[in-house]
Amino acid sequence: MKACFVGLGYIGLPTAIIAAARGDVDVVGVDINKDVVAQTNAGRLHFIEPGMEDMLRQVLAAGKLRAATTPEEADAYFIVVPTPFRCGHQPDVSYVEAATRSVVPFLKKGDLFVIESTSPVGTTEAMAKIIYDLRPELRGEIFVAYCPERVLPGNVIHELVHNDRVIGGMDEESTEAAKRFYGRFVEGKLHPTNSRTAEMCKLTENASRDVQIAFANELSLICDAAGIDVWELISLANRHPRVNILRPGCGVGGHCIAVDPYFITSAFPDQSRLIATAREVNNYKAEWCAEKIKNAILRFRIEQGRAPVVALMGLAFKPDIDDLRESPSRQIAADVIAADTGADILVAEPNVTAHPDFALTPYEEAFHRADIVAFLTAHTPFKSLTAECGDKVVLNFCGI
Repeated sequence: MKACFVGLGYIGLPTAIIAAARGDVDVVGVDINKDVVAQTNAGRLHFIEPGMEDMLRQVLAAGKLRAATTPEEADAYFIVVPTPFRCGHQPDVSYVEAATRSVVPFLKKGDLFVIESTSPVGTTEAMAKIIYDLRPELRGEIFVAYCPERVLPGNVIHELVHNDRVIGGMDEESTEAAKRFYGRFVEGKLHPTNSRTAEMCKLTENASRDVQIAFANELSLICDAAGIDVWELISLANRHPRVNILRPGCGVGGHCIAVDPYFITSAFPDQSRLIATAREVNNYKAEWCAEKIKNAILRFRIEQGRAPVVALMGLAFKPDIDDLRESPSRQIAADVIAADTGADILVAEPNVTAHPDFALTPYEEAFHRADIVAFLTAHTPFKSLTAECGDKVVLNFCGI
């Protein structure tokens, strides 16, 4: 069997590699970014994911995977491209549509077409309409389904294989065809449903997590105002057998939790007030953290009579990865630098070698030079520094 994966990002490339390695599938991975295609064919992963680069080299050596800039004929097509939002938090499915149109000329009777990209409810039906409008002879002759991913960066290999998957076809035959493909490499359960429910399931999962994080973040704001250690409070509250409060942070980042709830609120604004409020709380938390840093700089200047050196520790949206998409830490760093406080601002991100917007400083150097240390992301290397804080002003936004 031959499969074509359109989109070689954080999800598309790992899924293509796993399918090639475990599913006995010949895979062509497609991306419009020529550098990504070149790196992939050279056996270099263009992001950090433990164990994935070794697996990439194995499937390349076995001739089971190669990358290209344009699609080609296959038996199964998978759309795994970004779905950002436009101004006003309106979902943008233009990449999904462009990817769909790119494979339409290659579709033939019996093929499987699957969207994995996080999408608003009804997107699979809309893409099927585009296919059938362009190729009316394919109506009823191909299988169309939606199957969202559920993976945690840093543990992708295990989760792509062992996590359950929700598979929603346009009809029962499409659902079964998609199940047969994913059954080649997924050991978790495959749960059948329809495409609309599968689309909403993905959005619901991430909106639920966003609401839970918002509770923790709002609690941190309350505790700061009340003079209470939020970390101790949560630890004590979680000793209740039916309470499991998450840990607060600088906000919410990543391409899923920080984005997907908007796909619900934009389509159902009157029915999604709690989800919308959770988004507001989590967005505000990043602004609040930036203000705390700026206030600490002002206090230091008043008390010490000089401008401080400030270390902003971490830009990634979660620990021990290099993914900066929708990262509140990156937003905070940009806000503090733009405030022009006169402080010497050092930005440290051990998982990124360079950044177009920030001059990066090695994390140990930034920490030791700093008068004020703001921990934004709880990277593992930072934990070795916490015993050496001495007289530094420490702002612990991530519970490190």
